[in-house]
Order: sequence, then structure tokens, then C-alpha cells
Amino acid sequence: MNAQLAASALAWWSEAGVDTLVAEEPRNWLRPKTAPTATISPEAAPVPDLPDTLDAFQLWLRTAALPFPTIGSRLDPTGDPFSGLMVMTDMPAPNGGWFEAEADPLFDRMMTAIGRGRDRLYLASLSPARSPQMRLEPVSAQRLADIARHHIGLVRPRALLLFGDMCAQALLGGSVARTRGRWHALETPGGSVRTLATIRPEQVARQPSYRKIVWEDLQLLMEELAP
Repeated sequence: MNAQLAASALAWWSEAGVDTLVAEEPRNWLRPKTAPTATISPEAAPVPDLPDTLDAFQLWLRTAALPFPTIGSRLDPTGDPFSGLMVMTDMPAPNGGWFEAEADPLFDRMMTAIGRGRDRLYLASLSPARSPQMRLEPVSAQRLADIARHHIGLVRPRALLLFGDMCAQALLGGSVARTRGRWHALETPGGSVRTLATIRPEQVARQPSYRKIVWEDLQLLMEELAP
């Protein structure tokens, strides 16, 4: 880690309220990874009209019909699909990027704090394009969830991090408030993927008290990805 990355990680830790290297309670980083897991879907059959290779699927996403009207340009997945970590957000931000202005560098600090840059994760969205209302109807969410499970199954990451209620509801069946803080087994056509949900960077930027909550989730993720 160079000086710039170290400074970024320290900035996030400071924002999250981490002011000591020693917690009040000991944390066993070497314990076996046997934390309780909530299995959401027992089966995940392949969706027949979707490409069966990642390269072909990424091309398909650029032009595929979506189950609702869209505005703005599409956002292509980015990063390293072989990194072991897949991060999913709901849809492009109003500015056309992954996150709103102040949330974009905050996301980088969050990832740097767990030892990951954007070149060491695979970033994708539940929907590659934005709906005019920035929300999804249940039928649209279900179709996008089926597409997302196919996408995740092609990548087969060691861990999947979901940002926000829209992703958590579509893939885990509940809001972030109901699903965060524990691992879920998300069933995909490519196998079960350990999945964690947490608060969107935009919400964290607006409400600093969420930073400690998100840091707890990121610690779970860091433990899971440890060699």
C-alpha cells in the first residue's frame, strides 16, 4: 500500500469512528468461518435467454431490453471479475456514474480500508440503466433479480457486497435494515455465493452516524476475503 492509499484508508477509519487498534472485546481473526448464514433461495435455475459466458453477457447488457422505461446512458460493469469480490449497486446515479458526487470518493475510501481498490473488485449494477423515478416496481425488480443472479453466477465471486435497499430487497428478500450484519447464501445458476448487504455510500455521506454500522459490515467482508 502506497502513501496515498494508506491516507485514504486512514480517512475512512477516522470517519467511521475507529480511534484505536484495540477493541473493547477481542476479535478472533483466525476462527473458522462458521458464522450463521441465512439461505434465501433453495434453487436458481438458469434463465434460458441469457448468454452463458461473462463476455457475451456483458455485451448483452449494453443493448438488452429492460422491463421499464429508462433515462440516461447505460453503465457497464467494471473492474476485475476474477478478484473474488463482486460489488453491486442498484442503478446508475443521476450524474450517470456509480455514485453521487460526494459518495464516489467515499466508496473508494471504504474499499481501500479493506485493502481493495477498484482494480481489485468487480463493480456492477442491478439495472444497467436508470428508471425515471429511481425506483423499481415489483415485477421489474423480479426480472432484474433473475438477470443479476445469472450475472453473479457467471462471475462466481468469493463474496458479494450489495449496496442499498433495492438490491437487498430484490436478491435477499428484505431491506438493508433487515438483512445487514450477517452472511446470506445467495443461490445462483453457478452455485451459492456468500452475500452481505450494507448501506449505500450516498446515505453514509448524508448521515455520518451510519459509518460505524457500515464499518461493522466491512469487517465481516474483510474477514471473509482474508487469505
